[in-house]
Amino acid sequence: MMQDTDRLWQAVQTRDAGRDGDFVYAVRTTGIFCRPSCPSRPKRRENVAFFPTAQEAAAHGFRPCLRCRPEAPPHDAAHAVVAAACARLDTAEAEPDLAALAAQAGYSRWHFLRLFRSHVGLTPKQYAMARRKERLRATLPKADSVTQAIYAAGFGASSRAYADTGALGMAPATLRKGAAGEVIRYAQTQASLGPVTVAASERGVCLIEFGTLDEILPRMAARFPKAVLEPAGPDLAALIDRVAALVERPGGDAQGLSLDIRGTVFQERVWSAMASIPAGETLSYAELAERIGAPGSARAVARACAGNCLAVAIPCHRVVRGDGALSGYRWGVERKRALIERERAEAAAAVRRGPADAYRPAPSAGGATGDAPSRPGRSG
Repeated sequence: MMQDTDRLWQAVQTRDAGRDGDFVYAVRTTGIFCRPSCPSRPKRRENVAFFPTAQEAAAHGFRPCLRCRPEAPPHDAAHAVVAAACARLDTAEAEPDLAALAAQAGYSRWHFLRLFRSHVGLTPKQYAMARRKERLRATLPKADSVTQAIYAAGFGASSRAYADTGALGMAPATLRKGAAGEVIRYAQTQASLGPVTVAASERGVCLIEFGTLDEILPRMAARFPKAVLEPAGPDLAALIDRVAALVERPGGDAQGLSLDIRGTVFQERVWSAMASIPAGETLSYAELAERIGAPGSARAVARACAGNCLAVAIPCHRVVRGDGALSGYRWGVERKRALIERERAEAAAAVRRGPADAYRPAPSAGGATGDAPSRPGRSG
């Protein structure tokens, strides 16, 4: 039953966001319905009708306002809807399809998909796969067998886990053995910002870090204690040169660079959002948290940035403090400043050159060497 219309009208006049979700109002002269907090211009009372839900307003032939999106739930309610869907995806024995999730939430498939993606940064299917990947990574080292770990992680069949080796970075059996038998080749190249160590698996570049082999090889060995780490041969020279060129021109095209990305669901959401920040521009940790639909998680975003081991290719240097200050770059604030300045200079030069010449290849920065370190642990 609708409440007293005078009170509803008062909420519309004051644009009371606290009443969003309680009702919607429709304007007969425009055929559009809005939420109480809609910032559109004032209406005439005689042209306004009230409805308890957006669905009922739509059933009477009114269209949702494109400005306030009254068909979407209020912010807190939206979080609850998405959280419930994530919980169901986390615990369901059989992965529910999009139609089932949308029906449970009370929305159309299209609207629920848009709502979920805006909050999580992934589709429900991508989220479910990422969660299974996380569970499989955590379960494999402790399980009695690979098959046991696969089913415990929520895969319906072992074939599905092996089909997703791109997400794991390797076959499940290989991962369970601590990457035993996986070959990771490495090299050091020289750039204007100092030595850069690059490592690649069969699937792509898995590490780009500023620093010498002496500094970085122990971390690689700790991450994959049973992997075979070996110096890169001539066949990786072109790949190493591309990475070096990217350091010299950090705003260049990294899309064609094959990356072997391995992180948690949250980390990969953050890293994906960082890659969408235009070269030469920056976002604060709080703004990046908002962008992935996780407001209030600035500290977690900062930790995800710190966990990035693919410098420049995943541009964590484009994330700064709320006051614009540079901090928290694992390879040094001066390098972070230099990368941002280079991107801004390149963006300005591209405007002067015009679009036809905007992506002129950058020169290579030094040669690569796969020599093993002679004095492990020495600071560079």
